Parts: sequence; structure tokens; C-alpha cells
Amino acid sequence: MFKNVQFNKIILVLFIIGIIIISGLGVFFLNSLHDLNEQMQMGQAVDMQGLQNKTIWVLGIAEIIFAIVGILTALFLSRYIIYPISKLIKSAEEITEEDKKGRKVLKNRKGNESQDLENVLGIMTTELKDKLSEVSTQKNQIETILLHMTDGIIAFNMKGEIILINPAAKKFLSIRPEDNTFEDIFKKFKLDINMEKIIYLENWTSTEQRIQVEDKYMNVFFAPFKNETDRPDGVIAVIQDITEHVKLDTMQKEFVADVSHELKTPITSIMGYADTLLEGEYEKDMQDKFLNVIATEARRMAKLVTDLLTLSRYDNNNKIVQKETFDLGDLVKKCQDKLAIEIKKKNHKVNCFVTADVPPVYADKYDIERVVLNILTNSIKYTKDAGEIKIYVGFVYNDAYIKVFDNGIGIPEDDLNRIFERFYRVDKARTREMGGTGLGLSIAKEILDKNGGSIDIKSVVGQGTEVVVRIPTKQ
Repeated sequence: MFKNVQFNKIILVLFIIGIIIISGLGVFFLNSLHDLNEQMQMGQAVDMQGLQNKTIWVLGIAEIIFAIVGILTALFLSRYIIYPISKLIKSAEEITEEDKKGRKVLKNRKGNESQDLENVLGIMTTELKDKLSEVSTQKNQIETILLHMTDGIIAFNMKGEIILINPAAKKFLSIRPEDNTFEDIFKKFKLDINMEKIIYLENWTSTEQRIQVEDKYMNVFFAPFKNETDRPDGVIAVIQDITEHVKLDTMQKEFVADVSHELKTPITSIMGYADTLLEGEYEKDMQDKFLNVIATEARRMAKLVTDLLTLSRYDNNNKIVQKETFDLGDLVKKCQDKLAIEIKKKNHKVNCFVTADVPPVYADKYDIERVVLNILTNSIKYTKDAGEIKIYVGFVYNDAYIKVFDNGIGIPEDDLNRIFERFYRVDKARTREMGGTGLGLSIAKEILDKNGGSIDIKSVVGQGTEVVVRIPTKQ
């Protein structure tokens, strides 16, 4: 079909050339007839023989020109158009024949190979789905971890812009919506560190910094992360809230200082009075006075050491809690009897009320007795002479309780949150004068925690104090 199309095109080209030549001849003849007509009108003689020869000569030239142009056109079209196209058609036909043969071969093998291809595609599809599912699961896990992490995480790109941040980091550093870069977040803390130092001087720069945000302390660890070509791609900051650690460290230092001070005072008194007695002879009354001071300070120091050892055993879980069942009302009355001399010295009015049917409690009896004695002793000490103390023993839900009311000096509101701290005293001079160590309430709280109980204190300065102790009953 393609060959027919090309042949038709060649004929069309020759036809056009013929039309052009014939048109030229027509114009020539028209001009000749016009000249002949003018001569006849003017009465001139017409050379018919010359005209005939001229016409024959022109037609011969036209035929020669037409033949030459036709041959040249045919040669040009054959060499530069028809031959390349024919070669291309032949190549296409050969490819078509080979394709037909190949299809026949493939058709013969279609059964097994098609099945194998389907199996391979099925396995690849399954593996791809599994990989995508695994990636999606890992992504969700990472997002969940970052969302619920107690530590703050911030990732910055090489420009210092935030590319990832979790809620903990925003909370710890009080990050505002307009804080979007490394400089925006950390420049206010005046850290001796920047992105360049972290990335390029990692081995020579301290990448751990401690900062304070209002009343909290944060530890920030900086580390660069790299891309798949092992080149720096940004910086990650991990923020940890170390407020409790700092407070514990501060308390530990204060504890050591307090212990040193508490031990130094009685030791200084003992050494002073002992040296005085050794320097010379004194009367019997003076010697007894000095010896009483020495004995008092020694007992005070012994009590302090005992309290410290008790707290140490509770801190290290070396204290064995020996729980048993006992009557709380009887225990409170026995404690009241043990303090009868101190009550009589200050002329206090003490009343103990036990409601009916208080079930037995289940705790370490010796430890609970120590708690009750400590609370009653404090009420007696810090209530003015001829004061009134009321004790109630009752039962609520699964707990038995002890309530101790007094009309003593009371505790300021600002001190109520700290009275269970070790060595904390509302009035240090007065407490030391009365022989207190500042550890009684700390020990009481430790004991009740170990026995599943609790202690709560309410107080108003000048009006008195209310202490409520709860202890689990025998189920």
C-alpha cells in the first residue's frame, strides 16, 4: 500500500510539470495567433510555412525539456525518497516476521512462564505490602513515642530551623509559637554553644548544658545527626527535667550541713563542761550542774544518732516491718500514760475519746507507738501551760484514724509544706532548747508510708494544730 502511495505521488509531480509546460506552450501560441491576426487585419502577407516550422520547433523543444525534467525528477525521487523508504519498509517487514516467530515461541511457552511470572509478581506485591505496612507501623510507633516521651526532643536542620519537636520540649523550655530556630530557643539562656560548634567541633565542645527555666532545672544534650552519605544533616537536642535531682542534691548538702551542726553543738557543750571540770576542783553542786549538762547533751546526741540511723534504715529498705493486729485505742491510751509526767508538769488537760467498734489495725505496733508518742510530745511541748489537748480514735471506710487537737502556738501556713523535711524547724532556737532534733515528723511520715498509712497536719498560728493519722485496719 505504501508503494502505491509513493507511485501516485510521482505521477502527480510529473502531471504538474506537464501542466506547467503545456501552459507555457499555450501562452506562446496565443501570442503567435495574436500577431497573425494583426497582420491579416493590416492586409499584410502571412508566412504560413514559417509559422508551421516555428510551431514544430517549439513542440520539439518542449518534448525534449519535458523528457529531461521527467527523467531527472524520477531519478531524484527514486534515490532520495523511494529507496530509503523501501529499505525502511523491508526492515520493518523483517522485524514483523521475527516478531511473529517470537510470538509463536512465546505462545508455546505461555503456560509455564506466565504462571511463573504471575507467581513472582504476587510474591513481590506481598513483600511490598509488608514493607509498606512495616514502615507505616514504625512511623506510628515513633510518633507515639515522641508524643508521650517524658523527655523533650527537638531536631534542627542545617539552617537551624525546627523540623521536629514534641510536646514535652515545648513545655520544658516554654517555647512560644514564634520560636522557630535554634537561636530563638536557646539564645535567651546564654549558652556557650551554637550549631557550628555542635556539628564541626563535637569532640572538643561540651554538648551537655544545664539551664534554668523559672523554678525548674533542665539538662540539655546536643548531638549532630548525619544523612545517608555520612554528612552532617542537622542537630538534635534532648531535654531532661532534673528539677527533682537538683532538689535532692540540695537537700543532701543541707542534710550533711544540718547533721554536722546538730552534732557539733552537743559535742562542743560536752567538751567545754568536761574541760572545765578537769581544770580545777569545784563544789559538789557545781560539779552536779556541769555533769547534768554533759549528760543532757550526750542524750541529745544519742537521740540524734538514733534518729539518723532509723531514717537510714528506712531509706535503704533495711528496716523490717513486722506487722501485727492490735487495738489502736489501747495503744493511744498507753502512750498518754507514758507522757503523764510531762502533761502534769505543764498542767495540760488531755482527754482521749475512742468511738465504739473501732476494728483492729494491721501494722508494726512498735513503729505506730513511736508515731503517736512523737505527735503527743509535740502537742505537749508547743502548747502553753494549762492548755487543752483532745485525742479522738475512730474508723472511716477501711482506715482507723487518730486525731489530735491542741490550742498551742500553731504553725505558719508557709511552713506547713516543709514540716516533713529532715531537720526543718519552724522555730529552730526553741526546738533545740526543748531537745528536738527536727527529725520526728520525717520519721513519722516514713513509718506511716511503710505501713500503708498517712499523716496530715492543719494549723493556724495562735489557735492550735490538728494532726490526723490514718492506719489500715485488719481486712
